Amino acid sequence: MQAQPKIDVQGHRGARGLYPENSIPAMLAALNLGVNTLELDVVISKDRLVVVSHEPWMNSEICLDANGREISSSKGKQLNLYELNYNEIANYDCGSKGNSKFLQQQKMPVPKPLLSELITAVERHCREYKLPPIRYNIEIKSQLATDGKYHPAYDTFAELVLQVLAKANVMNRTTIQSFDVRPLQYINGKDYPVQIALLTELQLQPEKAIQSLGFIPTIYSPNYKFVTPKLMDYARQVGMQVIPWTVNEPEDMQKMLDLGVSGIITDYPNVLVELLKTR
Repeated sequence: MQAQPKIDVQGHRGARGLYPENSIPAMLAALNLGVNTLELDVVISKDRLVVVSHEPWMNSEICLDANGREISSSKGKQLNLYELNYNEIANYDCGSKGNSKFLQQQKMPVPKPLLSELITAVERHCREYKLPPIRYNIEIKSQLATDGKYHPAYDTFAELVLQVLAKANVMNRTTIQSFDVRPLQYINGKDYPVQIALLTELQLQPEKAIQSLGFIPTIYSPNYKFVTPKLMDYARQVGMQVIPWTVNEPEDMQKMLDLGVSGIITDYPNVLVELLKTR
């Protein structure tokens, strides 16, 4: 029998289906479940610190204020993290409310952590429990329309993230991903030992997406619904891995594996790990 290639099990925002997203408990739980890579998002605070968060504002669907009170949707959008210092951001609880889309998610009080704090906690956990070195897949949440409003210029954004990675000595275990080609192009032009992943969410021809980027990334990361045999053939031709997001149903995971993807980003790494054991 031919050996199955090793699949990169990526915990989306840690393990969002089970723990509060982008939190340190979610990352540590994902490690214990057996992920290879921790997927997470970063934004920048007013005092130029790298904060782990999907939105550059306080998401009213999952966050409570410092007094444990609900935040209205309009108020949450006004709480622009790029206009708040981190000591202000850290007062908000983004875990006790839970997430109505993920009913298995455990509720617990958690702040939005700094990237540096998260890496420190993860590396310590791996040492204590003798786990293999973990990889990080970090999404830079930038776009042209919000330059200077929700985040600094793309090159400054990228450099702030890279400085944290360099200080933590984890660059060679990190992938930088983005829907925005600009920070990826910037990083590609530097001599940093990080992998680059291009995120796509529309049903684009991969050739056109790569043409827009201007180089072949290590990883092409589309919405899983758009992974096809044709895409996989193209990826093999140009030497590019395909790691789709966000795959949560076992039948969809099975389909992706049958198509030959290099990894899967999922909110339920526990489900993917169990599925891989049966293959």
